[in-house]
Amino acid sequence: MSGAKKLRELLSSGKIVMAPGAYDAWSARLIEAAGFPAIYMTGYGVSASVLGQPDIGLMSFQEMVTSARNICNCTSIPVIADADNGYGNALNVIRTVTEYEKAGVAAIQLEDQVMPKRCGHMEGKQVITKEEMVAKIRAAVYARQNPDTIIIARTDAIAVNGYEDAIERSIAYKEAGAEVIFVEAMQTKEQVQSAAVRVGAPLMANMVEHGKTPLDTADNLYAMGFHIAIYPTASIYTVTKSLQTMFAVLKEKEDAAACMEYEVDFPTFNQMIGLNQLRELEKNFSNN
Repeated sequence: MSGAKKLRELLSSGKIVMAPGAYDAWSARLIEAAGFPAIYMTGYGVSASVLGQPDIGLMSFQEMVTSARNICNCTSIPVIADADNGYGNALNVIRTVTEYEKAGVAAIQLEDQVMPKRCGHMEGKQVITKEEMVAKIRAAVYARQNPDTIIIARTDAIAVNGYEDAIERSIAYKEAGAEVIFVEAMQTKEQVQSAAVRVGAPLMANMVEHGKTPLDTADNLYAMGFHIAIYPTASIYTVTKSLQTMFAVLKEKEDAAACMEYEVDFPTFNQMIGLNQLRELEKNFSNN
């Protein structure tokens, strides 16, 4: 069964799909190992991991596709992939959807920001016209080869034009063929509570710690009409803090032994990453 088919089944399972953010293949494997049903490939985290730069449109299309492919190749649960603004016009969106599907993603998220884009919870965003985004969504629907691939339309209009414009755009994007709507950076609980009712489509919630949208539980979000909850920043923030702590200890103590309490051990990591299975497989091709 394809990842896209699995994700469709999850969306109709009667509970919200929780998808923590993966910024590389290893973080994706850890998400799957923890028992989550899906992964969210976060452009915010990938930009930090690959470039060491903020999410302000510096990542290229090819770098994002490569990240998506690496994540999909090492996991078996559905991957929801950030495709930014499609990296251009409607024709660029066609190529984006084509290559993301080849990479193995289950759902492709497209947003209505101008190029270069920026993280949805940053200031200074700008959006294209509703009509241009509608054309991009239609192009995305046209381009997909697997009918189970889910097109997610994100609007960043709240920060630019206000909540009412974001709702109007969301409805237009749904009518253009997007099956899940992502109203980014809602600012009040009232906005969150009314969005799904007004849009009339499954919504995706973005739970960013210290972001603009009030945090809530998965159950509460589902009751309000959200079918997917993404947690894009928790992993990269946690790793950042852990590494800062460990490096500070190593710098102060100048002794690797002082860092061991912050680490998994050598055998445990090798087991987690699958070394033993590969060694057993290797024996099938060895003459020894």
